[in-house]
Amino acid sequence: MTPLRQRFIDDLRVRNFSRKTIHAYVAGVVRFSRHFNRSPAELTTEHIRAYQLHLLKKHATWSVYNQTVCALRFLYGTTLAKPDMVQRIPYGKKPKTLPGVLSPDEVVRLLAAAQPGRERMLLQTAYACGLRCSEVLRLQCTDIDSARMVIHVREGKGPKERLVPLSAGLLQELRAYWRRFRPPTWLFPGVPADRHMTDGSVHRICQQIVRRSGLKKRVTMHTLRHSCATHLLEAGADVVTIQALLGHIYLKTTAHYLHVSTRRFQQLPSLLERLLLPTGTAPAPAAAPVEGRP
Repeated sequence: MTPLRQRFIDDLRVRNFSRKTIHAYVAGVVRFSRHFNRSPAELTTEHIRAYQLHLLKKHATWSVYNQTVCALRFLYGTTLAKPDMVQRIPYGKKPKTLPGVLSPDEVVRLLAAAQPGRERMLLQTAYACGLRCSEVLRLQCTDIDSARMVIHVREGKGPKERLVPLSAGLLQELRAYWRRFRPPTWLFPGVPADRHMTDGSVHRICQQIVRRSGLKKRVTMHTLRHSCATHLLEAGADVVTIQALLGHIYLKTTAHYLHVSTRRFQQLPSLLERLLLPTGTAPAPAAAPVEGRP
């Protein structure tokens, strides 16, 4: 490991960036450096601009594009102490898309297609509590607080801790699951059992369940989180409460679900029905006048 890479990692660590973010930032800088086969310390803003155009040419996703920009801005602004360069590394304008959401009936179909046990419990917990995939995987048995009827999410995005409500139905399912499988530490252990399941294995399992369910929508573990927020909104929960449940920092992030909730649409008047449209069969056309008659 080069001294520059080690210093870059250390700068990220002292600012309490998550392991996942550190890995992604390092990978982005490494790809940038290898593209020119030179150390980032020797490269200029013109090289960065050329690399950004290269990413666009390769049709990199906007998430990858902007994540690379974040990594380079941190590298040059903090580790290399070149703040003037940071202002010349622009972000890309990410297209605004609506989150994918399942209907309640589709959620039932998805859960029914999951195998009883770990598979179904994993999906039920993610949906009922609106958890991210990483948050579900890092749940420990001791995080289930039945006395207060809450689940303690200890490694949320950020990282931030929060409490989410535990329903009586989910508690009953979790108790039955624990009595059957007796997970020692992690609620959803992997292989070996002293480690939790990995993101990759969960996403593969999720896609197998989606295929068995016959759903034609694009469904991921995060779709269950979107569906939870939208269904709560449609059931009458306020946006601020949903913000706390999901662990969002900004209210505008939670407000995105207002765009996919159908409750607002159902409350709107139907313009077509308010028109005085004729009912029944259309009237017959008037008969043509007979020649010689008025």
